[in-house]
Amino acid sequence: MKVLVVGKGGREHALCWKLAQSKRVSTVYCAPGNAGTAVEGQNVAIEANDLRGLARFAQRESIDLTVVGPEEPLTLGIVDHFQREGLRILGPTKAAAELEGSKVFAKELMRHAGIPTADYKLFRGAPDAEHYVLSREVSMLARSRGRSTIRNTINCRTAAEALEAIDRILDPREMQAPGVAIVFEEKTQKRAFQNPVEAREYVLSKPLGLVIKADGLAAGKGVVVADTFGEALRAIDEIMVRRIYGRAGDRLIIEEKLDGQEASILALTDGRTILPLEPSQDHKRALDHDEGPNTGGMGAFCPTPIVTPELMESIEREVLVPIVHAMKRARRAFRGVLYAGMMLTQSGPRVLEFNVRFGDPECQAVLMRLRSDLFEALDAVVDQRLDQVQLTWHRGPAVTVVMAAEGYPGPYERGRVINGLEDAERMKDVKVFHAGTGYRADVHGGRDGRVVTDGGRVLGVTAIGDTGTEARTRVYEACKAIRFQGGWYRHDIGEKALAEIS
Repeated sequence: MKVLVVGKGGREHALCWKLAQSKRVSTVYCAPGNAGTAVEGQNVAIEANDLRGLARFAQRESIDLTVVGPEEPLTLGIVDHFQREGLRILGPTKAAAELEGSKVFAKELMRHAGIPTADYKLFRGAPDAEHYVLSREVSMLARSRGRSTIRNTINCRTAAEALEAIDRILDPREMQAPGVAIVFEEKTQKRAFQNPVEAREYVLSKPLGLVIKADGLAAGKGVVVADTFGEALRAIDEIMVRRIYGRAGDRLIIEEKLDGQEASILALTDGRTILPLEPSQDHKRALDHDEGPNTGGMGAFCPTPIVTPELMESIEREVLVPIVHAMKRARRAFRGVLYAGMMLTQSGPRVLEFNVRFGDPECQAVLMRLRSDLFEALDAVVDQRLDQVQLTWHRGPAVTVVMAAEGYPGPYERGRVINGLEDAERMKDVKVFHAGTGYRADVHGGRDGRVVTDGGRVLGVTAIGDTGTEARTRVYEACKAIRFQGGWYRHDIGEKALAEIS
């Protein structure tokens, strides 16, 4: 069999690596691929969103199965296009991929299907969204000092009322008298401000606890956990006014922040049978101890002990089965890889989001532990015979640590030479998955053979061990062996959770 993997990240390298191990697979192609996928198979210079180019290649090379890694081609309708051309492809149709392509669609479907998720509100314009945020409670008293022409005390129940109090008390047209100030009194503190800008910053720094989400695809960056009023207003401005995500910001969801630990649940489904994979856990924040900005994922481990067999049964019963049935009722039958991002709250598991493909970097850790033939499983999904498949797993855990480029998740430079890859690969039970890599060009425009950085998340260094401690020790020894200018990574991936699997 010939297999084509669409995409160029760490997830796609892991798919190529695992598919190439199948006895039924003769050749693996990856479009467009990276420096790592070129080792597992053959790269094809076709971008993931070039649906026609990919279909022509699949026809010309008699590709037996195409596996789509990223979400963009799925939401563009690559599956529909391939099926019209008589080509076998794994993934949901364009209509079914809206489960990830539109957070509004996913939320409404969950509400109708009774799937547990956070409460939310939908907004089509920035003013209404801002008004909703500022209507949240702050509970403070505003007193005027040095003014005799205004009521002395204003009870501010919301952020909007506190901002109005600033405008009234620190009205620039009546600021001639010296010593005029606004005093905010709360349960534990009292703060005075003569500068209205500083007073506003104080109000907007108050704790909030909302999540702001662009409706459409935003390359994994359209979600902001707003811990303060200011962060929420900035997110609304970026998404709906400055339009940094384009049309993805036409609509916006604001939902209550859920507290608990996150877990990633991946499952294969052919629309009739659901086959869950081993649960994993991702690390979204850039820095150790879950600090810093959100990223596409700085590491993952599998399995996660927080998802017990009993909890997994509950998630399958209350989330996976209902969403597959709901999609079928909506005439959007889902076939492919279903990803449920879960928050495990004190009130039970709640869905944060659905994705319609393998997670990244969860895919790397999950596939590192998979003993079974991945091609056989994916082939069964396409043929709707998933009920005949059983998966087996390595008993020990796997850990993936993402090595990132200097500046990520902000702007970063490309083309920095990566050293030590061979040393890391030679280590026992270690695999280095390439995410953002390429080859350095020589003076003639060809390749000089040296691997260089070509993305924000550069590598997904992955190791497996008999215990959590062993897996973590191996993966961090491998990370130390790899060097490139400005490269960095978190040092605490799986630290607490994997102590339980030791």
